[in-house]
Amino acid sequence: MSLFFLLCLLFILQLTYPFLSVLAARFFSSKPGSALETPVQYDFACVITAYRNAEIARPLVASLIGQQYPNWMVYWVVDECPDFQETSGDSRVLLLRPEPPLRLKAKSIIYALAHFQRPHDYVVVFDADNLAHPDFLAAINRMANRGFSCIQGQRTAKNLDTDYAALDSLGEHYKNYIEREIPFRLGGSAVISGSGMATATHLYRAYLASPEIEQGKQRWKKMLQEDKILQNFLLRRGERIAYAREAVVYDEKVDSGAAVETQRSRWLYSYFQNIPNALGILRRGIIRLNFNQLYFGFVTLVLPLFIQLGTAVVLMTAAFLFAPAWGWALAAALAVFALNIGWVLYLDQAPPEVWRVCWKTPRFMWRQLRGLFKMRNPNKHFTHTTHHKSVSVEDVLKKKREKPD
Repeated sequence: MSLFFLLCLLFILQLTYPFLSVLAARFFSSKPGSALETPVQYDFACVITAYRNAEIARPLVASLIGQQYPNWMVYWVVDECPDFQETSGDSRVLLLRPEPPLRLKAKSIIYALAHFQRPHDYVVVFDADNLAHPDFLAAINRMANRGFSCIQGQRTAKNLDTDYAALDSLGEHYKNYIEREIPFRLGGSAVISGSGMATATHLYRAYLASPEIEQGKQRWKKMLQEDKILQNFLLRRGERIAYAREAVVYDEKVDSGAAVETQRSRWLYSYFQNIPNALGILRRGIIRLNFNQLYFGFVTLVLPLFIQLGTAVVLMTAAFLFAPAWGWALAAALAVFALNIGWVLYLDQAPPEVWRVCWKTPRFMWRQLRGLFKMRNPNKHFTHTTHHKSVSVEDVLKKKREKPD
């Protein structure tokens, strides 16, 4: 019985901590540090990895060419795209065609760094389906001038044309605020998104040479996701990951239930793989009295939302049968959690398309549950997510300007 009550207490904590952290950030936000007296224009290496579909990255390359920041170069790795030709005509864009095919994102990034044309200050990683806002690199540079060695930009949806895309965007808004903006405001680190982040080149090279990456290259689809390896590497070294809300990178959201299952099965597998690492960072934070490590370890241990909510409902139902006080406590925690989602969407300025699909979240959670059962054989079930929303950054910005307030 004591184990049951301990579980109830644990889930009450997980359900209420987002609200408490948002509340704390309203009163105790820390400043991100002072900028250099003489601003530096850092040199950015923008790495794009494209697997079997390089065409989808053309709008991303165009958005980088259109940056309102001058000091950059693009390294465009096209893996298994034999017939693709680069037509931008810009000498700052270097097309890299690895042979034999690499078939792994980490290997493509390593290949790009091996072909750097000059010593860059930062490495910025993009997925092929991304788009960079015209001020993206300028915003990253402002944070770099405040002394941060790793800076995560704000990923936001470039497509909201289906219910699933809008629901996926809802989750992104929530995570951007709870796992990135709030921890950074409170003096901790933002969780890395997987693209749209800039890391000091010397740190990024050290990360790529780490044992986790070397082991991962042999594990193929069983490899821990690169973003988790990077953030673990940085936190162990005592680095703080900044969140640059003004550095917007547009990301293609899943547009079908099948795509949700495919994508989330990989993410869930990586979450469970990463638990020992998150526990290790949490332990370091406790032993060293390091708030950054302690808070980051806790945030990355929090259960995926659909597992958290589903388990909390089961516990609440059981508690009402023989311990009603705990049942009511869980019910109150669930209510706080649900209301806080609405508050976060408001604070993060979620668009009307996201608000309209809030009541359809059970459908998305069901697809995630189905994805959970595809984790048992990664090499069989994990497939590359197909992207096909080829739109320019100008099109995305135009749509946003046309939307009524």
